Amino acid sequence: MRRQSATVLALADYRTKHRVLYFTRQELNQLLSLYSRHVARGVWRDYAIDHQDGMALFSVFRHTHEAPAYSIIKAAAAQGRSAEFIVQSGRQRLRVSQSLAEALQYFQTRLSLVLAEG
Repeated sequence: MRRQSATVLALADYRTKHRVLYFTRQELNQLLSLYSRHVARGVWRDYAIDHQDGMALFSVFRHTHEAPAYSIIKAAAAQGRSAEFIVQSGRQRLRVSQSLAEALQYFQTRLSLVLAEG
């Protein structure tokens, strides 16, 4: 019987240099809940989930073949800090927060008091 020798390799040598960030199940539930409410209202028609270096993106579209109306971004933070959530339209940052729930408050409809004249 022939013996095989084992070689010890550092895992770091095989990992990519880029950090991949994902949405958690709870975060996806929040995002899809928001998306479904806007679809029911006829505002949004499509979405996409993408991953880039240190970011996870959830983009929503008014029309399938257009640029995203909004992107909700989960960005990796510095060591020891939690991720940052950004609501963006085009290149404009509309809200930045440490929690997804707080970032999604941007989409809450603002109620205003309307007085009837009589």
